[in-house]
Amino acid sequence: MTQTSLPVHILLVEDSEADIILTREAFQEAGILTDLHVTRDGVEALERLRDPAQPRPDVILLDINMPRMNGLELLRVLKQDPDLMTIPVIMLTTSHAEEDILKSYQAFAASYVVKPVEFGKFYEAIQALGRYMLTIVRLPPRAS
Repeated sequence: MTQTSLPVHILLVEDSEADIILTREAFQEAGILTDLHVTRDGVEALERLRDPAQPRPDVILLDINMPRMNGLELLRVLKQDPDLMTIPVIMLTTSHAEEDILKSYQAFAASYVVKPVEFGKFYEAIQALGRYMLTIVRLPPRAS
């Protein structure tokens, strides 16, 4: 498996400080080259995504349960916006609810990943997700 020489630009939309820290550390520990940006809710994420001065992410990791605008609401907005709809969105959440899974895929999420509660398994899941994004899938080309 070969890793791209460019860092993958990731927008992590997450309100849990602990999950933000663990996600960042898991990518670093695995040697996964990322440019990780964090927003704390859907409103903040949308502002960042629509700001032309901010880099466009290659992928969005999106939690469901957040204040102001939750992940499902943000996902629906993104997939209806012609400028943002091609960014792959991976739901990364603690929700096991079948309704959340179904609604995520109905709104065109690329994947649905349940965050493990146990520390070591969380690390493993994030590292596997990073390897998947860098070595297996083809992400949309970056704008020139």
